[in-house]
Amino acid sequence: MKNSVILINIITLCIIITGSSLNSGRGKTVSNTDQDTLRSYQDGTFSGKSQDTYTDEPYWGFVTINLKNGSITGVSFSIKDTALNEKFDSLYEKHFEGNEVYIQQCRNDWKGVQIYPEKLMKVQEIDKLDAISGATWSYNIFKASVKDALNRAKK
Repeated sequence: MKNSVILINIITLCIIITGSSLNSGRGKTVSNTDQDTLRSYQDGTFSGKSQDTYTDEPYWGFVTINLKNGSITGVSFSIKDTALNEKFDSLYEKHFEGNEVYIQQCRNDWKGVQIYPEKLMKVQEIDKLDAISGATWSYNIFKASVKDALNRAKK
C-alpha cells in the first residue's frame, strides 16, 4: 500500500512538472526562431519589386516595408502594368469587358493587393502569410516583392 501511494505521488508530481513546462510558452506571439529571423534585418524603410514567375507578363509588384526593432511596422503594395503604364486597381477590369472570368479574377486579385499588406503586419513573417482564395497571382507577386525588400534590409 505504501509503495502505491509513493508511486501515485511520483506520477502526480511528473504531471504537474510536465503541465507547467508545457504552459510556460503560452501567450507568446513570436517564437525564438521568429525573433532571430526578425533581428537579422536593420531598421528602416526598404523597397522591393518583382514579377515573381510571371516574367512573360508586363506586371510588376512594388512593395515598401518599414522595419523597427525587429518588427514590420508598415507595408504598402501596388502592381503596375508596365505595358500600359497603368496601376492595377479596382478599375483595371475594364480591359476585360465581356470576359466575366477575367473580370472576377481582377476583382479577386485587387482584394489581395489591398489585404496582403495588413495580413503581413499581423503575421510578421512572409512565409507564414496565406494566400486568399482566387488571389494567388497578386499573392505570388506580393510575396516575391516582400522577399526582395527584406533582402535589401538584411544586416
